Amino acid sequence: MSTYQKMLVAIDLTEEAPQVLNKAQEISKAHGAELLLVHVVEPVGYAYGGDIPMDLTELQDQLDKAAREQLAAYGNQYGVTSDNQVITVGRPESEIHRLAKEQNVDLIIVGSHGRKGFQLLLGSTANGVLHGTECDVLAVRIH
Repeated sequence: MSTYQKMLVAIDLTEEAPQVLNKAQEISKAHGAELLLVHVVEPVGYAYGGDIPMDLTELQDQLDKAAREQLAAYGNQYGVTSDNQVITVGRPESEIHRLAKEQNVDLIIVGSHGRKGFQLLLGSTANGVLHGTECDVLAVRIH
């Protein structure tokens, strides 16, 4: 039996996502593991500090729809069924931890930009995921 049976791949739907997906696909094939593609949409209110006196529901819905379409395209390209494609709204670290626990994930794979200096102090999603998870985490270096 392989060490890894179910892997959560957290992607940000940018042009850098394939670097993370290619690595995840290699590892899943080597272990015969199932892939779970996850994208976390941050609530629009976070980006604007909640100070804007307007209804952001429509904007949030548009972001969710665009994310679903992009995730579905990656799912098709990498052979991940729609059942294993998850879009969720919230703080990326929290949502990734929650899903990893709920789905009995053995390995979380995230992209990392290898930040230095001041950016490193602010932390990154990869760093946030690493702290507080109960399974292994692989940070794929994005070039």
